[in-house]
Amino acid sequence: MSTSATATAVVPLTIQDAEALVDAARRAAEEAGVTVAVTVLDAGGHLLAFRRDDRAVLIAGETSTRKAYTALQLNAPTADLVDAVQPGGLFHTLPTALDRPLLFIAGGVPVHRDGRLVGAIGVGGGAPEQDHGFATTAVEALGR
Repeated sequence: MSTSATATAVVPLTIQDAEALVDAARRAAEEAGVTVAVTVLDAGGHLLAFRRDDRAVLIAGETSTRKAYTALQLNAPTADLVDAVQPGGLFHTLPTALDRPLLFIAGGVPVHRDGRLVGAIGVGGGAPEQDHGFATTAVEALGR
């Protein structure tokens, strides 16, 4: 006897979605007077969109990308993972265990559609709490 389960296809993150995420995060940062870099990755970890304000510190580009990658790989906001990599934490050795470095600083947020992980956004350039807020604002705007 065979049972068939129907899987509902989830629309992947599009370039339009990625650009909307970048724009929303950038607007939130601008309103706060902060210059940032924003990275959007698809579910496979591939770059969909990137923008660094020309006044943002150069390292913001790298941190935004690593934050997005970390949020994607662990399907969790990086703000929620900071304590996990402290000595004695669940993921203490994880930052150095992989070929591609993870970054456990607030500012990376996974993007879900219909309950499924479809990508992630990373923001760098402000204080970690600010970056997290800008990324969260962008994800919430996309969901509307």
